[in-house]
Amino acid sequence: MHQAYFLTGTDTGVGKTLVAAALLRAAAAQGLRALGMKPVAAGGAEDVDALVAAGNVAAPREAVNPYLLREPLSPHLAARRDGVTIDLEIIAHRFDELRGLADFLVVEGAGGFRVPLSDAHDGADLAARLGLPVVLVVGLRLGCLNHALLTAEAIRARGLRLAGWVASQVDPAMACVEENVAALRARLHAPPLGVVRFQDEPDPARVALQLELPA
Repeated sequence: MHQAYFLTGTDTGVGKTLVAAALLRAAAAQGLRALGMKPVAAGGAEDVDALVAAGNVAAPREAVNPYLLREPLSPHLAARRDGVTIDLEIIAHRFDELRGLADFLVVEGAGGFRVPLSDAHDGADLAARLGLPVVLVVGLRLGCLNHALLTAEAIRARGLRLAGWVASQVDPAMACVEENVAALRARLHAPPLGVVRFQDEPDPARVALQLELPA
């Protein structure tokens, strides 16, 4: 059993790392070798650390996170300020190294699906280069339906399969949460993997109990 998924979000700050870590913990609890990859991290290594802590497979840090950028900016801008160019082939090579180590591998993208990675490529290009089914984290706040549907459309336009989606409540005061989730269920045409309610102190272990693994 070798499953690998590209995890993206409707925007930055929608709980991608929390969901990625929770999926890894859920996979590990099922006895799978679970491993996370964060190809590009901008503004610190906290997301990378969370994925490493959630998995149960030892892997070289430079493979798990090929690009660690100093500033919390769009990756193409952060990379430019660091004097580097994000190379999709380097990421793909590192991905190939990791894939053989795990039964369940989650590749967490940076920001939203179309975030620029360089002057030539964006997150959608990376997902297409890796050829992975996609898990979409939908940030539940006003406007989420439009963002989710546009992202799903972009994913399918690249010839990629939307393997599932997770609703992640990022606005604690959002109105009509259940109604918005119902609208997503009716319109995304992909398996819902779970709903993550707003948490003051997000806990991947607790969220893992609320999610289903994608197929």
